[in-house]
Amino acid sequence: MQFIIYILVYPFLWLISILPFRLLYAFSDMLYLFIYRIFGYRKKTVQDNLRLVFPEKDAKEINTITKKFYHHLCDMIVEAIKSLTISEAEMKKRFTFSNVELMQGLENLDRSIVLMCAHYGSWEWIFILQTYVKSRGNAVYKRIQNKYFDRLVKRIRAKYNSHLITTKEIIPELLRLKNDGICTINGFVSDQSPKPQKAFHWTEFMNIRVPVHTGAEMLAKRLDMSVVFFKVKRLKRGHYETTFKTLAEHPRDYKDYEITDQFLKLVEQQIYEAPQYYLWTHKRWKHKDKSPEDYKPKIKD
Repeated sequence: MQFIIYILVYPFLWLISILPFRLLYAFSDMLYLFIYRIFGYRKKTVQDNLRLVFPEKDAKEINTITKKFYHHLCDMIVEAIKSLTISEAEMKKRFTFSNVELMQGLENLDRSIVLMCAHYGSWEWIFILQTYVKSRGNAVYKRIQNKYFDRLVKRIRAKYNSHLITTKEIIPELLRLKNDGICTINGFVSDQSPKPQKAFHWTEFMNIRVPVHTGAEMLAKRLDMSVVFFKVKRLKRGHYETTFKTLAEHPRDYKDYEITDQFLKLVEQQIYEAPQYYLWTHKRWKHKDKSPEDYKPKIKD
């Protein structure tokens, strides 16, 4: 069944991917009508999240951000599909770096890097970074249930010397690469909501106390890898600029969770600057009314 779904869907995706960008974004506009206007995909979640983190905004402002968000979400969907056939030159023109020399400088110091980002702007095309650096690229991801699409995504990333690794595989794989003397750049999208019973750290994100992922920081300390944040700015439709910022060249010099908190503050800044480019469909604040004590094992009398 998985293969049948793949051979039915793949040709459709490929046809979309070869569209010129003018037609690609016309398709995105049509997709917006279905996702937002007709089906209202997670519309309640989006607006609940926006009202929660922006209590000062009125209904009109929330609706405006919501519409802009769904337009951007549809653009991201078609841009991800475009990754099937987009050329390296075209991607470099559309996804640029303002200070890639920061990454190259850490490479010259033989430093492996943990690259942290949020579900903001565009993270699909960050893999073009590998054409500017020498280190092997790794990205932590959740395996796609359909094994054929999973292989497809891995094949797309491999074009740029990037490798997708599951959370279960990441530690042994990075230990192996470190022992082999191979420098790596390891991407983590670190703003998701973890399972609260497994969370080591709770802090305020957008003025709301929630559990946060600390795996990127802990891994950086364990393997002595520098930590860098990348900020994505949407310049215009289909064009993005990324800026890197070093959070910790030597992470073991920092207190636990200090790097994670610094990362979240930078994510907040992006969201306040242009909230429509954050992924509001995620239930990021679903544990807002809880605390770590709520998840401690109950001791029976």
